[in-house]
Amino acid sequence: MSNVKSNLPHDSAVGHVTGRALYLDDVREMAGELHVGFAGSPVAAGKLLTVDVDAALAVPGVVACYSAADIPGHNLFGLLTVDEAFLAADELQYVGQPVVVIAAETPAALAAAKRAVRIEYEAVEPMLELEDSIRQERFLTDVRRIARGDVEAGLAAAPHRLTGTFRSGGQEQFYLESQAAIAYPDEEGRMVVHSSTQNPTEIQGVVAEMLGVGQHEVVAICKRMGGAFGGKETQAAIPAMMVALVAHHTGRPARVIYDKDTDMCSTGKRHEYVTRWEAGFDDDGNLHAIRFQFFSNGGAAMDLSLPVLERTLLHADNCYYIPHVELLGRVCFTNLPPNTAFRGFGGPQAMAAMENVLESIAQQLGIDAYEVRSRNLYGVGTRNVTPYGQVVDRNHLPEIFATLAESSNYAQRREEIAAHNAASRLTVRGLAMTGVKFGISFTAKFLNQGNALVNVYTDGTVQVSTGGTEMGQGLNTKIQQIVAEEFGIAPSRVRLMPTSTEKNNNCSPTAASASTDINGAAAVQACQQIKSRLAEFAAGVFADKAAGLPPSPEHVQFAGDEAFDVRRTEHRIEFGELCAAARRERVDLGARGFFATPGIDFNRDTGQGNPFYYYTQGAAVVEAEIDRFTGELTLPRADLLMDIGRPINYGIDRGQILGGFVQGLGWATAECLVYDDAGNLLSHSPTTYKIPAVTDVPRTLKLSLLDNDDNVHNIRRSKAVGEPPLMMGIAAWAAVKNALSYVAPASAAALTLPATGEEILRCLSLAPQRKPPVAVPVSK
Repeated sequence: MSNVKSNLPHDSAVGHVTGRALYLDDVREMAGELHVGFAGSPVAAGKLLTVDVDAALAVPGVVACYSAADIPGHNLFGLLTVDEAFLAADELQYVGQPVVVIAAETPAALAAAKRAVRIEYEAVEPMLELEDSIRQERFLTDVRRIARGDVEAGLAAAPHRLTGTFRSGGQEQFYLESQAAIAYPDEEGRMVVHSSTQNPTEIQGVVAEMLGVGQHEVVAICKRMGGAFGGKETQAAIPAMMVALVAHHTGRPARVIYDKDTDMCSTGKRHEYVTRWEAGFDDDGNLHAIRFQFFSNGGAAMDLSLPVLERTLLHADNCYYIPHVELLGRVCFTNLPPNTAFRGFGGPQAMAAMENVLESIAQQLGIDAYEVRSRNLYGVGTRNVTPYGQVVDRNHLPEIFATLAESSNYAQRREEIAAHNAASRLTVRGLAMTGVKFGISFTAKFLNQGNALVNVYTDGTVQVSTGGTEMGQGLNTKIQQIVAEEFGIAPSRVRLMPTSTEKNNNCSPTAASASTDINGAAAVQACQQIKSRLAEFAAGVFADKAAGLPPSPEHVQFAGDEAFDVRRTEHRIEFGELCAAARRERVDLGARGFFATPGIDFNRDTGQGNPFYYYTQGAAVVEAEIDRFTGELTLPRADLLMDIGRPINYGIDRGQILGGFVQGLGWATAECLVYDDAGNLLSHSPTTYKIPAVTDVPRTLKLSLLDNDDNVHNIRRSKAVGEPPLMMGIAAWAAVKNALSYVAPASAAALTLPATGEEILRCLSLAPQRKPPVAVPVSK
């Protein structure tokens, strides 16, 4: 039996396609349940003077309105820095910041009450532009720095130098299920919170702090999320506190479900970045030295901006060895919702900046960017140490680049594109290959831990509870396969249970692409404890002293839904029968496993250490075609190659790779956040915010996996696949830049990210205008 590496369908696949899978808004209302929402700040910056809720309370069906003064515990919260207000008390910091929580009997009454709340304020000039924040030094953090060698000397000695400023935009997570939570007090007054969250432990903590009670008085539960992409790692806290506050004061169940407009306008996004860079290189494009200065738009509070920035610095090298490098970064304040986690967690902004530098070098030297990238790749056994001192071991980047160049017909297509661009006055094409080397682990060492509770029943079925949460990524299915493999039983005999803080305590968020690694390893540890007990018991059952077979637990194996003695394979027992017999002999059939990722440590003061357990690597070749007159972009073809070790579930991993790549395409070429001069988000719905549609996906999309099982340290020799594929979408942006280089150097140099149709058209307009054809009079 081999449950691992199979294409077992997602454990909720049937429920998803039939509509039977329940999300929080589908859960049947409880008796007396209240509908909860909020009235938010009408301005991006100001002093809060008064809040008048009399008209709101007069609306029929409105039960209560609560402000910061009604919070029994702490109003301020924050995972790393406690600087964000649950409800605005004195200062208004962004449009839509919650000010008043409203509870009503019906959604209609709730909507009317929101309109009736009157918020008086003294407006101040908001800080809305990242460049203004940099100029005025409105920083949320000190400078973070990682360095190696002598950058100034490296730049001075380089035959060529380039400098520039690169801008990359934010991105909305656009999960299908908006922020949602349900809370109710149990019969003893404990607060039970069902939250659409990646981080039940944080929900438990912030609700307890807000209510002024111990964490033992709060239970946080998450069965599933309808998507998250990082947007529910910390942002689920405010809706959870809203319903808990209402349930606390009224003693009634409370439910909040954001509509999409509210969700997009009041929650954080991927961080916008401004990156200043300087690079030194030789005639062949070999890098001598690079300096990056990263400035991220943190919004109005810290949230996760500091660890996002730290991961940016740790991924600025991407796939490339740089002898002399200095990486600097700061988080900037703006009057926008606090920006937060998004798939890639600062890595995409760093890698895009690096790929922009390499494209710029190639265009400056007049050589193919593939050659520049290939010459600078991390090596095998040499040139393989990162700027922060970690060795890139088991490095497959040279193999990935060479294999993909051949399988995608890169050289031939490059010639065809050059010929097309020389002949066509209507369209211009570009081609680019970019890579990804993404470090797997939380950069905060203490988060690299997982736990699991495994209970085996007397019929041989198993329930598993872990600290990980399911958001569609297939975590539960993979752990189901892992546990089934451990016990040698069919996956149908294993059930993953909803994540709950009363079963799994002090858990890390489901993030950093590491959840299968840490929670799956914890589940294996729990299974092995139970197997050891069962093997000890079964050894006594299988023993035959007359035949010279004493009890031998080490000879007991589990496979095919049975346990057997390998010394005499006819000595076997069905797994359920074994469990029932073991229970009659008082054998413990439950266990809790714990896993702490070994060998990782990073000193933030020195910028040196081993922050990652391993790297997931890959590359993409993307072809772009641009209409010279409209800027419209199409992507004829994309070829992807990834090293994900030995996959636990090929089907799920392929889906993650393709979905992540398309999401990366969205960030790189389509998705643009637009605010007005007052700080109102204008692109706040599917009609105004463009995520990739079917027509935006490359017409030919090929995915291959590198045959590789050398990741010996990780569970089942697999590699994480959640975040790394997104960064392969950067190849589409690089292909656009390459296409523009055929039009004019100024057009390519001006390109920012995302490369929307409008941005491409702006860059095309910078090219020298061709002289119009001379009209020749026609003789009569």
